[in-house]
Amino acid sequence: PRKKPKTPALWRGFNSQKNRPQKYPSPFKRGVCTKVYTVTPKKPNSALRKVARVRLTNGLEVTAYIPGEKHNLQEHSVVMIRGGRVRDLPGVRYHVVRGVLDTVGVEGRKQGRSRYGAKKEKGAGPAKAAASAAAAE
Repeated sequence: PRKKPKTPALWRGFNSQKNRPQKYPSPFKRGVCTKVYTVTPKKPNSALRKVARVRLTNGLEVTAYIPGEKHNLQEHSVVMIRGGRVRDLPGVRYHVVRGVLDTVGVEGRKQGRSRYGAKKEKGAGPAKAAASAAAAE
């Protein structure tokens, strides 16, 4: 028997001509935020985690975590979601992809930038600093 998918919304599509769901697996799905709010995590942890309720193009509505510090999402923002649960938030099985569609990347992020949609800073970086120091001598 095949294993049940951990992210069922990413396996679902919708045939609008026949008005019925169909199997259509994809790594990402697009959706519209219906509600953006904060939730508190499970027992040993304490925080206000940012999440969004997202209505996907396949008609399903899921809860997605918004990673990184600060975000610009509000109701009616168009977002891209990917799979990946948040262990201390029950029922949150998806992540919003930062830096895609209406979601901006994290400001001032220097390490692990690709996960947070942060662009490379101009003129920064150790290789550039070493090269300019060598040129000055």
